Amino acid sequence: MKHIYSLLSALIVSSVVMATEGALSGRFTINAQGKKIVFSQGNLQYQAGTQTWQFAAQQNAYLGTANEHISATNSGWIDLFGWGTGNHPTTNSIENSSDYATFTDWGVNAISNGGNMPNLWRTLTKAEWVYLIQSRPKASTLFGMGSVDGVNGMILLPDDWTLPDGVTFVPSTQQGLQDLGIHFQNEAKNNFSHNSYTPEQWSVMESAGAVFLPAAGGRFGSDVYCVGQNGYYWSATQDEYTDYFSHLMYFDSEYLFPQGYTGAYRGLSVRLVKSAETEGLTNAANDASDRSGKLLHDGIILIRHGDKTYTLTGQEVK
Repeated sequence: MKHIYSLLSALIVSSVVMATEGALSGRFTINAQGKKIVFSQGNLQYQAGTQTWQFAAQQNAYLGTANEHISATNSGWIDLFGWGTGNHPTTNSIENSSDYATFTDWGVNAISNGGNMPNLWRTLTKAEWVYLIQSRPKASTLFGMGSVDGVNGMILLPDDWTLPDGVTFVPSTQQGLQDLGIHFQNEAKNNFSHNSYTPEQWSVMESAGAVFLPAAGGRFGSDVYCVGQNGYYWSATQDEYTDYFSHLMYFDSEYLFPQGYTGAYRGLSVRLVKSAETEGLTNAANDASDRSGKLLHDGIILIRHGDKTYTLTGQEVK
């Protein structure tokens, strides 16, 4: 029994780490079946010199012109990636479409401050971006444009959003951004003036589950453009007509395109997500070669060790 309690303690600690590292608290529905996800704490970054992946420390952080130095020998960090380059993140060719013909999710990699294990994270599909922005319950009231500490970007609010005391939020759809079906448009071209937060105010918003996607610009070869003005976020979906184009979520001061598309060779931002239902659990319970692990049953975390199952208090489940 002492061994079992030691195992339980180790797995409980592991569960706490997995449930908190790199994941924001807000939960977002992404399809009609009610699947929910949580977002990572910031945009994805990569350092070729050490082959290290990490999430930006803050939601409004981006690297901008540092991406001009993209190469396999670059000692700095980058955060604008060609489509599907989870297994070759420094590719920056613009003529060779075969470099981007197949998709390898960036989430297959171990993210150093996101659990540091492979396959914990993934990229939203085109359909999931569209559902999140246009189709989930109260969708039009749960996003807006604005700025955080002077950084322009897009704000996403969780399904169960309650505005905290001491801050304000007004959806952009109530400030001139019109839903035209495939895209949104604001003829006043003032999207980023809709909401503004100091770092202290954003901390309150973030604690309540809000997500911020900075307008980090894009990259064409080694040329970086529209930094601070446009936000380009990859989806996991290739264009249905040609493998030279892939889908993204795009916004600027006038437009919002939940299902835009562009050349797969362009370097764009990546914001990874993970399942809200399984967050905090490892896959060990499902691995036939390792019968010790955690599993979720009827909303309760149980511990499997060998052929027996225990509650978190050490009581055997019959």
